[in-house]
Amino acid sequence: MKGCYHNDSTILLNQNQDDTLTIGGIHITGNRITRLHIILRETTFKIGDKLLRSELKQKLYETRNLIYNTGLFVDDSVYINQEDKGTVAIEITVKERWYFFPLPYFILVDRNFNQWWVQEKGSLSRVNYGVKISENNLTGRNDKLTVWLIDGYNRQVSLRYSLPYINRSLTQGINIGFTYSSQHDLNYATSDQNKQLFVELQNEYARVFKRVDLSYTYRPNIKVRHLFRIAYNNESIADSIQQLNPLYYPNQQKQISYVDLNYNFRYTNADYNAYPTKGFIGEAFLYKRGLDRATNLWQAGIHEIFASHLTRTSFFQLEAAATIKSPFANYFINQALFGYGYYTLRGMEYYVVDGKSGALGKLTLYKELFSYIYKTPFRTKTHDKIPFRVYLKAYTDAGYCYNPFVSNNYFNNKLMHTWGIGLDIVSIYDLVIRFEYSFNQLGDNGLYLHGSSGF
Repeated sequence: MKGCYHNDSTILLNQNQDDTLTIGGIHITGNRITRLHIILRETTFKIGDKLLRSELKQKLYETRNLIYNTGLFVDDSVYINQEDKGTVAIEITVKERWYFFPLPYFILVDRNFNQWWVQEKGSLSRVNYGVKISENNLTGRNDKLTVWLIDGYNRQVSLRYSLPYINRSLTQGINIGFTYSSQHDLNYATSDQNKQLFVELQNEYARVFKRVDLSYTYRPNIKVRHLFRIAYNNESIADSIQQLNPLYYPNQQKQISYVDLNYNFRYTNADYNAYPTKGFIGEAFLYKRGLDRATNLWQAGIHEIFASHLTRTSFFQLEAAATIKSPFANYFINQALFGYGYYTLRGMEYYVVDGKSGALGKLTLYKELFSYIYKTPFRTKTHDKIPFRVYLKAYTDAGYCYNPFVSNNYFNNKLMHTWGIGLDIVSIYDLVIRFEYSFNQLGDNGLYLHGSSGF
């Protein structure tokens, strides 16, 4: 996973911490494809800086984490290579990831593995398959090209290109994408028991969706990022869907077109973005859908994660989020909230809770059980070792979802509470596998499997 200080960093520990050091040079090795300026963009120091020895120690640590969090490397180290009469030379060594991935695509359409395995009985008809072609460092500028060709339960063609830096000062970037998807099966409503209701059409598509979007990013410094996005969307449903739920779209329509706008602010100061054990990640967003009264929707929200060490091998993580929508008309496309994305309470994998506004809090205690480095048989300098870390955890989640149109189901307008224990496995490529045994306020309990990856 993350790189570590080179042994020569003991220079920082064994000398007077109040000494002033001048950075005389920065040397980078291991980057076959990645341009030097992409790595230097993540450093918290530059040639000519004068720093106290204690300050430099912290900046080496921060720089190592920032370089790793670009997602370009499987390992990196940042250390003092030489020191002579108060002038130091900094060495940055990186191991690049594999950037080209023509991967087979096999993804469940259900919200999580447990819903597919238990409620849908592991049906292969509820699987998307195809190929996902990714080039994650196309020109060495951390630019990404992704092509998805998907068939099965849904059909999807998706093209996306992102270039994080388009100006000389490396503060501005762009992202452009196109998506076309169609599906025979559709979640058309939510039941009084907070379950998704589905219908499957054999001879026609239940829903067809098209989208073109353009994003602009502004990164004035290492920890702050602003994103502005505009998109044009066109979607339609079959006649039978409209008959089942006339309020799926506004005004009982079967097709809508709309422009949406999104602003996102993100602050990142954590050791490892995919699995933070120390630091803070926070974001806030403002979303505007539609330019007419029928499709009009405003939504604002915040999401934060704070992590801190308790001992050398244990830490806690506190996560919080809140959001509100306005106006909240009783249309199905306006209502999704709990059960999607990070608005998921552990132990409520089989439920969704629609609403106008909501908030959640999650507290997790972690204890590292052990770490292991697997030495691969491959003759390569970059993937000769694969690290694994295993964490035991205990957690409790709470949330509240307000819905003015619902008053008689399990979870709306009530405090939701879950708790449990689990095991996390963390490895390279932002791979995180979570085994969780959870309980909820209804008395439900069970073992749940979740996974994520940076592929």
